[in-house]
Amino acid sequence: MDVTILGHGCKNCDALEARTVEALAGLGRTAEVAHIKDDAQIAAYGVMRTPALVADGRVLVEGQVPTAARLAEILATVPAT
Repeated sequence: MDVTILGHGCKNCDALEARTVEALAGLGRTAEVAHIKDDAQIAAYGVMRTPALVADGRVLVEGQVPTAARLAEILATVPAT
């Protein structure tokens, strides 16, 4: 699974990244989590509010920082690769 955090490195972006890593670990999945901070690259995903979570090219979360438990629920919908 390809996982990407979109955001400029603010505390919410960092929190989303940390919770995403926690959620993945809870699911027993390993993934390298990339962090894109460039405005043009973020806009290419069609994201208007950061932070955002993208998995396998699909925007799953935008403009919020869900709990690790909620992120695990969301990420569980993405087929393991």
